[in-house]
Amino acid sequence: MAKKAAVAAPVRKPAPQSELLKRILTSLDDDKAENIVTIDLEGRTSLCDAAVIASGRSSRHVGAMAEHLARRLKESGYGTRPITGQGQGDWVLVDAGDVIVHLFRPEVRDYYDLEGMWSVGSKK
Repeated sequence: MAKKAAVAAPVRKPAPQSELLKRILTSLDDDKAENIVTIDLEGRTSLCDAAVIASGRSSRHVGAMAEHLARRLKESGYGTRPITGQGQGDWVLVDAGDVIVHLFRPEVRDYYDLEGMWSVGSKK
C-alpha cells in the first residue's frame, strides 16, 4: 500500500498595510499611544478589515487621541469619522470605515480584553 503524502497547511501571508491603516498608526504613535495592537480581521468579520487597539494614560489622553485621529483622517480626505464614547474617555471607538480603532484607559482595556476575544497575543 502506498503512503499518502502529508499536505502542508497553506501559509497565510500577512495583509499589506493599507494607506488608511498606516495613517491611523502614525497618528496614534504621534500622540504617544501605548501598547498599539493591530488585528487583521479580513475574512473573519464583515464589519472591517482590521481593528487597532491602543491605550492612553488617562481619560483626557484617550479623548484627545480620538479627536486628533478623526481630524487627521478628515484632513487626509477620509471624511468625517464618527467617534463614540469620547465624553467619558474610558473606551473611545473611532469608526474609520475599513479600520475600527479602540482607544482605552489601561484598566478598561484589561477588563474588556478585546485581544483575547480575537485570540491575539498571550492570554491573561
